[in-house]
Amino acid sequence: MTGQYPWEGKKLYLSRRDRKIAGVCGGIADYFGLDSGLVRVLWVLFGIFAGGGVIAYIIAALLLKENPYE
Repeated sequence: MTGQYPWEGKKLYLSRRDRKIAGVCGGIADYFGLDSGLVRVLWVLFGIFAGGGVIAYIIAALLLKENPYE
């Protein structure tokens, strides 16, 4: 079934226009259609309570490409 989720058929990119450090949270927010502030708060909470937020951010910043459509 296609079209079930709003992010189907999209690619995850680093955001060029909504970035604070590398654009990871802005890109995730664009991908899922969320507010980037909410994604940033969730990312910090994930980093505090799960312990892998900084490492995951660095890996995402290195692996994701910048959005060519912005």
